[in-house]
Amino acid sequence: MESYEFLLFLAIIMISTKLLGLFSRRIHMPAVVGALVAGVVLGPSCLSMITLDGETGVFIEQMAEIGVILLMFNAGLDTDLSELKKNGVASLVTALIGVIVPLVGGFLAYSLYFHTDYSDYGEVLKAVFVGVVLTATSVSITVETLREMGKLKGKVGTTILGAAVLDDIIGIIVLTIVTSLKDTSVSPVSVLLKIVLYFIFIGAIVVVVMKLRGFLEKRDGERRIVIICTALCFILSYISEEFFGIADITGAYFAGLMLCSLKIEEYVARRCEIISYLVFSPVFFASVGLKVTLGGMDASIWIFSIVLLVVAILTKVIGCGLGSRVCGCTNKEALQIGIGMVSRGEVALIVAQKGYASGMLDSVLFAPIVVVVIVTTLLTPILLKMVMKD
Repeated sequence: MESYEFLLFLAIIMISTKLLGLFSRRIHMPAVVGALVAGVVLGPSCLSMITLDGETGVFIEQMAEIGVILLMFNAGLDTDLSELKKNGVASLVTALIGVIVPLVGGFLAYSLYFHTDYSDYGEVLKAVFVGVVLTATSVSITVETLREMGKLKGKVGTTILGAAVLDDIIGIIVLTIVTSLKDTSVSPVSVLLKIVLYFIFIGAIVVVVMKLRGFLEKRDGERRIVIICTALCFILSYISEEFFGIADITGAYFAGLMLCSLKIEEYVARRCEIISYLVFSPVFFASVGLKVTLGGMDASIWIFSIVLLVVAILTKVIGCGLGSRVCGCTNKEALQIGIGMVSRGEVALIVAQKGYASGMLDSVLFAPIVVVVIVTTLLTPILLKMVMKD
């Protein structure tokens, strides 16, 4: 018999994320914090009201994926293109140092805590992979927080967005190189070629969109233009992930970026934000909390989780902050950018899953990674609120 449980789950998620979001604002915190907490409360760590198992779980996961795609599409639409170009070098340097420092920090944290035998190739790879997991950045939470505070289009917001996209590309290269050390069937050269081809592909789409600029702008205010633009977002998300191995949210961000300088931007952004705000974004934020399962961890693993969490926060703040400081940002801006890059989110979980599949991570290390993901995701909007005060 067909189950309609998903309708009940959706209603619970929508109401709980809204109520806790309002409560968060009452205590001067971003609403996204409440939405994340709602997921933790509803999930297996607290009330166990909603599960991600079975067909209903798959449905919620897919809704969440659409939610994060729309979130990044709107971020692209909201981007100030001139500001992004101006901060391009800062974004690149921030991304590079923001990958290197967490990679080294994660390696040292694991190898020192578990007294890694450096003559054991497998153990060294495991330590390296813990560092690889920490290089991941997921700015979807940061994007929503900056939008709430009206800071998305400023120097800090555009640098974070640019660095996050580049961070994703650099992270894929690092992940592939490390994975190829374990699995010789993975070729780093072919992955680098795919990334080059990806940017050529994106460039070709930009040319096509610019050629159609007049056609698109004549239809400003028409509902069909929203359908066309949203379809472009989904198509680029699919192609990015399926054919190039680049995160779908990167494709979504590029789709928004292509349209942000057109006259239709405001209308498309307003319409897309409605469906995102109503259903898809609450499901995405709640799904992050629903993934938290902290049972079965002994004292040693809990201590390592805390160590890894501290390393995860400090390495991004120091690495990304140092990168942006080198490029002329003030100390305050560097701190804001560093904190904006702290959240690991679903990206770290995906990287960890790839490591588990290739045998470089065991099930014991999954729990500490989940702790890092959820705590950094919860802390980022809170810390951003504190350091973004004028």
